[in-house]
Amino acid sequence: MKKKHVIQGTTILSAVIIGLIMLFAALIASTIIKRGKEANTSAVAPAPVTANTPGGGSSEGRQGRQDRQNNTQGGQQAQGGGSGGGSPAGSTPAGGGRNAAVVQVTVVEPGTIENSVVINGDVLAQNQISIFPTMGGKLVEARVNIGDRVSRGKIVAMVDPSRPGEVYRHSPVVSTIEGTVLQAPYSIGDTVSAQSALYVLGDLAALRVETFIPERFVSSVKLGLNATVMFEAIPDETFLAEVDEVSPVLDPASRTLRIRLRFVDRQGMAVIDPRIKAGMFATISLVTRTRTNVPVIPRSSVINTYGSWIVFTIDEQNIARRRTVELGIENETLFEVLNGVDMGDRVVSAGQNFLSDGDPVRIVE
Repeated sequence: MKKKHVIQGTTILSAVIIGLIMLFAALIASTIIKRGKEANTSAVAPAPVTANTPGGGSSEGRQGRQDRQNNTQGGQQAQGGGSGGGSPAGSTPAGGGRNAAVVQVTVVEPGTIENSVVINGDVLAQNQISIFPTMGGKLVEARVNIGDRVSRGKIVAMVDPSRPGEVYRHSPVVSTIEGTVLQAPYSIGDTVSAQSALYVLGDLAALRVETFIPERFVSSVKLGLNATVMFEAIPDETFLAEVDEVSPVLDPASRTLRIRLRFVDRQGMAVIDPRIKAGMFATISLVTRTRTNVPVIPRSSVINTYGSWIVFTIDEQNIARRRTVELGIENETLFEVLNGVDMGDRVVSAGQNFLSDGDPVRIVE
């Protein structure tokens, strides 16, 4: 009896399982059929219904045509955005849509450029001479002081050459030139020798600037070279000068060449400003080379890249073009251009550090 009940329970369980499997299979089949019908329905669009009404069709038909036109314009705009950075037709900027760099430009024009060397010097009186006694002894009388005007042959001091047990007459010290006393290093009572310079005299009516040129610039130095001179005691002013004397030999110790310059006006005539005094410290800008009517560009426009000098020029479409240039002489503000640009070219003078060849630019003043 027990065995019979077990067989009946197993049969019922199997039937239930089979029923559930068949129900699950039916649900799957129904879902597949439903999705297939929906796909077929969406693939076949119903034809629009138009009525023969004045104005070109029903409101539903007009709305359908407007939708299709909007879709077509959207596709055209999408294609234009892919090829021109999203800009409308005819408004794409030069350079493939890149942002224009802001730059300043300078037009290449003929000009004059001077190459100069800056050195220091001292103001001296012309014909500056030291006055020596004829014999040594004690300085017992000083008849002139610094700044006094002395004529040639005038007695300027007296020296007592006496020694213990020997009495001599005082020995006069005579000026050998006419000029102004510039230095008086000794005082009454000092013991001097025949090699002691009691006074230094000079002609203050003709001051000179003395300086020493380094050996590498010697080949450019000659009589008549122009220069400008500045003094700390007279700020914000420059004075014209020209080379008046050139030493024939170099100093073997310092490897420099001694030159002297005289002060001149713009017509080249000798002139002395009363504010300039002997002994002043001078800063000299000596012009060694001058070129006129040559293409010049600002120093700020030139870039040194791996040993080459380059500039950027701007063409008619405001596109930057890289140029390799050959430079000539230079000064503090300008370069002479021997090759690489032409007269009238627009050269970038500010903003070129981040430019590349072909970049669009926007020029500002």
